[in-house]
Amino acid sequence: MKDLLYLKDEQIKEFIQLLYYAYRETFADPKDILSKKYFGPAHLRALNLIERNPGINLGELIFRLKVTKQSLNRVLRDLINTKMIKQVQDETDTRKKNLFLDKEGKTFFEAVYNTQKKRIFNALKNSSSDSVIKFKDVLKKIIDGK
Repeated sequence: MKDLLYLKDEQIKEFIQLLYYAYRETFADPKDILSKKYFGPAHLRALNLIERNPGINLGELIFRLKVTKQSLNRVLRDLINTKMIKQVQDETDTRKKNLFLDKEGKTFFEAVYNTQKKRIFNALKNSSSDSVIKFKDVLKKIIDGK
């Protein structure tokens, strides 16, 4: 553990490269499913956040994705037109629209998730519980910038 305190640039570069490869492979698994609907990674990120946060409003979705409203607009239009998501007017603030996966969106998301789940499940299953917990902690710290 002590050698982790003295990470060299080369070790950090290797870690960044491994993160990239892990991301690339995990998000390449559902590529065929996504391409049948002419969807890309942006569609998948939006679907994932809406699935994990039913009723999320547009402002919160923009904030979490760290994109502009203009760049998200095309993705949302595609998802609405293909009946993947639905917009429901907020009961307390009629200016807000809350986003939910529609029936077809739930089915589609489940198909995408199942392709990704295999890779992640196998990696976690073939790792010690201690390394899984530590890896999760490290990922959270990367996300939080700590």
